[in-house]
Amino acid sequence: MAYRSPGHGYADVAAYFREKVENGELAPGDSLPAVEEIRAQFSVSAKTVSRALKVLKDEGLVSHRGALGTVVMERPRVAPATGADRVARTRNGGPNYSPGETSTGHTAALLSCADPGICRELGIEPHEEVVVRKRVFRVNDKPVVIGVEIIHPRALAVVSDLLKQGPRGSVHWFSEYEENTGKKINGSPEMRAARFASRDEMKDLEVPLPASDVAVPILVTRTTWHDEDGPIEVMEDVFAPGIWHAARK
Repeated sequence: MAYRSPGHGYADVAAYFREKVENGELAPGDSLPAVEEIRAQFSVSAKTVSRALKVLKDEGLVSHRGALGTVVMERPRVAPATGADRVARTRNGGPNYSPGETSTGHTAALLSCADPGICRELGIEPHEEVVVRKRVFRVNDKPVVIGVEIIHPRALAVVSDLLKQGPRGSVHWFSEYEENTGKKINGSPEMRAARFASRDEMKDLEVPLPASDVAVPILVTRTTWHDEDGPIEVMEDVFAPGIWHAARK
């Protein structure tokens, strides 16, 4: 595997390998190249490499394992990616799933939208119909994130299988839409907020449901996607209780 980067400082080296871990190119248990190999690849000193590896160790991304060298660590309480990360990764030819990640509970439906915030984001009137696609991402078979896509109905005229039940494939529907229309879809900055989980979300995330209502805090991220005609999708990720979202640096 070739490792190339225009940077020459320890932060550049650390950022390069951090990205490889976050996008799944370096999976848990994989070894980073030897210090001498990193030195040669980046044209830096051994001290610079050591500082870069220390940064990655302090972040909990890697650890030193004797003869194995520096190894990527398991991070079971950190979600592998958000929907926006997946779109970026697959657009660059990368995998849809991170190592050890799967998804279940794929559903698609045409529903009336009563959420005023979603209506505002999509530029639609309350109770207009939208396409809602949902799946649960799992790591080592444990649910970590509910991925929800609320799609403007105009997309159905271009991508007819948005209501297909089950997985659509390894490429996000944006690619088919852009190819058929020539219109690029771009995302807003990712927004984050905490709120309480609904009982349906607790069920999807396999959180035991108490007999009475209990407030269970969760993290939600949201990205709104637009083409030249306006907003076309609101993408949300609902994180299981105790699961962290590692923001990109």
